[in-house]
Amino acid sequence: MDQSSEMAAFVAVVREAGFSAAAHTLHLTPSAVSKQISRLEDRLGVRLLNRTTRRFSMTEEGEAYYQRAVSILRKSRKPRP
Repeated sequence: MDQSSEMAAFVAVVREAGFSAAAHTLHLTPSAVSKQISRLEDRLGVRLLNRTTRRFSMTEEGEAYYQRAVSILRKSRKPRP
């Protein structure tokens, strides 16, 4: 997986309010999505999500990253003339 797919997985987890729902949307397993988020956090050197077995919450860094990621993904999907 590349960095943009990790970013997209993070955005999907937040938007879908969970790993399982994001996995369904991305046609992946929840485990694969979790691994993508872990790789992203390792690469960035910061925790984006606080996880428990039943829920998650975004960290302050996660909230900032989410806003930036949404903007980047939106721009990358715009058709070019």
